[in-house]
Amino acid sequence: MSDALPLRKIIHVDMDAFYASVEQLDNPELKGKPLAVGGGEKRGVVSAASYEARKFGVRSAMSGYLAKRNCPELIFVKPRFARYKEISLEIRKIFHHYTDLVEPLSLDEAYLDVSVNKKGNPSATLIAREIRQRIHDELGLTASAGISINKFIAKVASDYNKPNGQKTVNPEEVLQFLEDLEIRKFYGVGKVTAQKMYKLGIFNGKDLKTKPLEFLEQHFGKSGSFYYNVVRGIHHSEVKPHRIPKSVGAERTFNENLSSEVFMLERLENIATELEKRLRKSQIAGKTITLKIKYSDFTLQTRSKTLPYFIADKNLIMETAKELLYQQTMQNSVRLLGISLANLNTEKKETPQEETVTVQLKFDF
Repeated sequence: MSDALPLRKIIHVDMDAFYASVEQLDNPELKGKPLAVGGGEKRGVVSAASYEARKFGVRSAMSGYLAKRNCPELIFVKPRFARYKEISLEIRKIFHHYTDLVEPLSLDEAYLDVSVNKKGNPSATLIAREIRQRIHDELGLTASAGISINKFIAKVASDYNKPNGQKTVNPEEVLQFLEDLEIRKFYGVGKVTAQKMYKLGIFNGKDLKTKPLEFLEQHFGKSGSFYYNVVRGIHHSEVKPHRIPKSVGAERTFNENLSSEVFMLERLENIATELEKRLRKSQIAGKTITLKIKYSDFTLQTRSKTLPYFIADKNLIMETAKELLYQQTMQNSVRLLGISLANLNTEKKETPQEETVTVQLKFDF
């Protein structure tokens, strides 16, 4: 695996049913009951589901109506993002007792590089266990973890022994682990890509490994080289404590479906105003505007345009969003609209990473 160097000790920590678990923590009467965070009304959507609810097939992004149909005893609670963020910051404080190389992915998950750590502990496995124990003892919540030589494998491994468990993939186990891995469990392979791979005879990592780079690039474009490398244990992405956003956006789901572009433009004005606030607060501008449209049948469509200059002004955003809206006829009535800005000027703010010392990991993992 010389091509896979540098090897690191990476932990991926993933909180178990975070939003739902926080609600059960704050309201003990909800413990052990099927719970969904989100809206249970006709237009509501599930943001998170407790493990008790998941047994009935309740999942995030599912409509509240369908969730209730699957689980008649389901209890809905409104999300409290300020509370989730408060606890998330407490969790990150625990992470920083071990390393400053912490890369949050969201409120409920993060990567940690513990190759060199503040505790001087050579075992990433023991560090992950200690972190999970502290989260439980200090905050009353459970977390799962994956431990391995890079971010990709750690992310996949963290899902193996959920909830409240962990899995370590040692350096010498990496290649076999990846060959045995079902293709749908590869991080970055969604439902559509998985179906495409099945049609090409790719069902696990071993099948993927037999495909030449040219074949994968032909069928999967730029992602082809990513799949070619990760199945061989090669993933050089470092844990970045200060992740620079790739895009900034805002969206709205409507109480009633919209069938007129005139009403859509009114909503887009509000969305563009919110987006402008976020851009100005972060001092960010971008060149690529994407209009997101979710129809009443839940099909999703995006339309994008890249400008020759950076923008952050609401009027300029609306000018392009309006053009994208009228680009083609609507397929159906619309339940959600969103605008995002990518190709950001933050890319120029990237600072070179310090050179990484390459070593063979002969110590405990």
